[in-house]
Amino acid sequence: MKLTRLISAMIVLSFFISCKSKNKVQVVAEKPPVMVEVIVAGAEDVASNLEVNGSVLSNEMVELRPEISGRLVYLNIPDGASVKAGTILAKVNDADLQAQLEQQKIQLDLAIKTEKRLSNLLKVNGVNQADYDVALSQVNTYQANIKVLNAQIDKTVIRAPFNGELGIRVVSQGAYVTPQTLIGTLQQTDKVKIDFTVPETYATIINKGDKVKIQTNASAESMDAIVSAIEPQINSVTRNIKVRAMLSGGIIHPGSFVKVLLNQNRKGIMVPTNAIIPDALSNQVVVVRNKKAVFVNVETGLRNATLVELTSGVNPGDSIIVSGMLFVRPNAAIKVSRARKLKENN
Repeated sequence: MKLTRLISAMIVLSFFISCKSKNKVQVVAEKPPVMVEVIVAGAEDVASNLEVNGSVLSNEMVELRPEISGRLVYLNIPDGASVKAGTILAKVNDADLQAQLEQQKIQLDLAIKTEKRLSNLLKVNGVNQADYDVALSQVNTYQANIKVLNAQIDKTVIRAPFNGELGIRVVSQGAYVTPQTLIGTLQQTDKVKIDFTVPETYATIINKGDKVKIQTNASAESMDAIVSAIEPQINSVTRNIKVRAMLSGGIIHPGSFVKVLLNQNRKGIMVPTNAIIPDALSNQVVVVRNKKAVFVNVETGLRNATLVELTSGVNPGDSIIVSGMLFVRPNAAIKVSRARKLKENN
C-alpha cells in the first residue's frame, strides 16, 4: 500500500514539473519583440581628405664608383653637366692589363699554329690523339684568358648608364681610387618621383593611376602627380603602406620635402559610429532580416566624429540597428519603430 502511494505521488509531481516547464517555454516564446530604430544602408558620398609628408627622389640616381682600384688617367665629369647614356666619364690606368692582354694574344697565336700542325699530323697518324688534345686545350685556355682580361679592362672605364645630370665632382684626375671611392653622382632630374606613406585604412581606396596634389614649402601652388606604384605589404610596425607617385608637371629638386594631398570622392556605406559593436577580433553591426536580429562582421574604412564607413559585410538596402541594441540578442524578434536614411534628420 505504501509503495502504491509513493508511485502515485511521484507521478503527480512529474506532471506538475512538466506543466511548469511548458509554461516557461510559452513565456519565453511569447516574449515581446525588441523595439529598435534602423538606418537603411545606402551609397553615400564619401570624401576623404588626407595630408601626408613625402620625399622627392630622382627618377634614376647612381653613385659613380670604379669597379677596380688604380690611378685615374681620364676624368670627364664637369660639375652639373648633362650627359648622354654611354658617355665615358672616367678611366682607370689599365697599362698592366693591356700588356697582359698582348702577351696572351701572342701565346694564343702560337698555340693556334701548333694546334693546326698537330691536326694535320693527326690525319696521317703522325701524332697521337693525346698530344693534339693538349694543343687544343692550350688554344681554349688562351682564348678564355683573353676574355677575362677584356672584362677587367672594361671595368677600368666608367660610363654613364643613362641620360642625366652630373653632380659635383669629388676627385681629381691622377687620384688613386678604389671601389669604395665616390667620384660623383648622376641623376635623371627631368622626371621625379615622390614617396610617401598612408595609414592602412587607405589601402583599399588609393589605387594605381589616382591623381594626388603636391605642395612644397617654397610655393603655395600645388602640382599634380600620378600614383605609379603601391607597396603590396603593409608595414607591420607602423601599419602604414608605402606609395610612390610620378610628378606630372613642374620642377622639384630631388631630396625636397613635400606635402601630399589625397582628395578621394567616391560612394560608400556610412553608418553612425554607435551602430558599431567592437569585438576582440572584428567589428559587428546588427542587421534586421526577416524580423530577426542578425549579428554581422564588418570591416570599417574612413571615419569622422559621427560616422564610419563600412567596406564589407553589408549591402545597400540592409536595415542596420542604431537604437535599442543593448536589448537585442542573436535571432531575437525585432520590431522596427522607425526606419530612416542617413541623410534624414533625427
